[in-house]
Amino acid sequence: AAGAITVRAPRVNDKRLGPDTGVRKRFSSAILPAWSRKSPKVAEVLPLLYLHGLSSSDFAPALEQFLGTGVGLSAATITRLTTQWQDEAAAFNTRSLAELDYVYVWVDGIHLKVRLDQDKVCLLVMIGVRADRKKELIALADGFRESAESWADLLRSTRRRGMAAPVLAVGDGALGFWKAIRDVFGETREQRCWWHKMANVLAALPKSAHPGAKAALAEIYNAEDREHAEKAAKAFEVDYGAKWPKAVAKITDDLDVLLEFYNYPAEHWVHLRTTNPIESTFATVRLRTRVTKGPGSRA
Repeated sequence: AAGAITVRAPRVNDKRLGPDTGVRKRFSSAILPAWSRKSPKVAEVLPLLYLHGLSSSDFAPALEQFLGTGVGLSAATITRLTTQWQDEAAAFNTRSLAELDYVYVWVDGIHLKVRLDQDKVCLLVMIGVRADRKKELIALADGFRESAESWADLLRSTRRRGMAAPVLAVGDGALGFWKAIRDVFGETREQRCWWHKMANVLAALPKSAHPGAKAALAEIYNAEDREHAEKAAKAFEVDYGAKWPKAVAKITDDLDVLLEFYNYPAEHWVHLRTTNPIESTFATVRLRTRVTKGPGSRA
């Protein structure tokens, strides 16, 4: 509300010497960092606004009303930040995973609607939960669709950097990932995502049958134990198998990997049934790419 305020940093002749090295120390203000043109808080909010869809050319006119000045908010500043983020992403994808113990991992392919000279971008995402219950992003790479070789390259990269085989992997029915993980981490168990499976089943049913089918499927994955879930699956087959065998086959053919989560602690079931941790996390990425609209680059 006060607008731009001129701040003058006085020069300091710091004559202190380091007691051990004898090298002259340099005074650094904790209030006003050297060469600072905007508050660190503003620097923190720029990436968030960018990810939520504010165009790089809109920063100065949008924030000038709040800050009283557009200095440090030009499109060039945002471009410089994106270069910095790309360097941070490259460092992230080469970090060591040897000290980390991932128990469960969620995997999914995020398809982005950005026009490129080459094929459409598909982000291959792995999110994991460590033994200390902390959830974090493990790896992020762009692949050729969701092919087995693209997933295998990503999994081999994590293995080379020291990652041990997780106990359970949760993903949709994309065959590329499951083939890759059997080759790279053969001992990892498989759990199919119920959210994706329900969408596939409902797509094979007429809309008039959707309410009843949704309730019948909910009885399967919300059952109190595996035995009751298998009974609910048989009831679903009896009710819908005669008219829509293809829809029922999507459940009965994959029933073992759909009910794998029952072999783990009950408090984990709600987390292991779906890849929603990835869907919700990457909602902001989709917001950004919707605003971009025009052609983009893989970076």
